[in-house]
Amino acid sequence: MLDWELHAREQIRDLVARYNANGDSGRLDDVIELFARNATLEIDSVRFCGSVEIRSMFERAAEQTRSEPGGYIRHFTATHQIDLVDANSARGRAYFQVLTPAGLDHWGRYLDEYSQSAGKWLFRARTVRVDGRVAGGWSERALARLEPV
Repeated sequence: MLDWELHAREQIRDLVARYNANGDSGRLDDVIELFARNATLEIDSVRFCGSVEIRSMFERAAEQTRSEPGGYIRHFTATHQIDLVDANSARGRAYFQVLTPAGLDHWGRYLDEYSQSAGKWLFRARTVRVDGRVAGGWSERALARLEPV
């Protein structure tokens, strides 16, 4: 493996970790900086295009989280597989689980496309596939109101 490949893989792992940590703590400006300007985010077949729509979705999720008892959410990722296409683009897949004060809430897969711009790796596209959720949980309530701006 070449040095640039090792460097790219580590930056992409950090990108995914920052998505979870910043989103869970409500640092939305930091989350939006992880996406390319024309990025897409698709959740349960609802697509958000560009920074304005993606930010709006995160703002609504943060509002939903604050209104819940305990008011927090924690994302965990595992089995992150990264396929480098070339020095400036890659694809990835990872499993995720989400915890709230009530316990496990929902779980599924991230399917990602990454691009490098000015030496920084970003999400070009993220597809969130929810494989299961707890009936009556945060995800069921939040995703019921999911729609682009």
